[in-house]
Amino acid sequence: MPPSLRRRRALRRGLTLVEMIVVLVIIALVAVMIVPNVIGRPDQARVTVAKTDLRTIAAALRMYRLDNGGYPTTEQGLIALVERPTAAPAPTNWNAEGYLPEAPRDPWGQDYIYRSPGANGAFDLMTYGRDGEAGGEGVDADLTDRTR
Repeated sequence: MPPSLRRRRALRRGLTLVEMIVVLVIIALVAVMIVPNVIGRPDQARVTVAKTDLRTIAAALRMYRLDNGGYPTTEQGLIALVERPTAAPAPTNWNAEGYLPEAPRDPWGQDYIYRSPGANGAFDLMTYGRDGEAGGEGVDADLTDRTR
């Protein structure tokens, strides 16, 4: 059998056990370097989603005010952006399509906190973060529509 034919047959056999082990070790090393950096990301992603939600809800509240002359009351809550409020003061020009497609909840499954009138005169809109309690740092920090 000529040497070139032997080489071709050897190449067709596939990877040896040693080559497979080397590939698995390389994959394990890459995983060890990447996984710790990715594990903390879900909480940071939820913070980003909450900040975006707060800005969207604040914009919907401003549209509500433009249409109806004022913000929903604390009692009417954020549901007033989804369903026409029946409690006084009744909106005069409520958008038939609503201002949001569904009642907003923060990424941790809690309702957003809404007060009107708020401390700044217009409204307060916030979430307490992952821990659901006032105060905190990092992903447990309180977020408002003015948080950047």
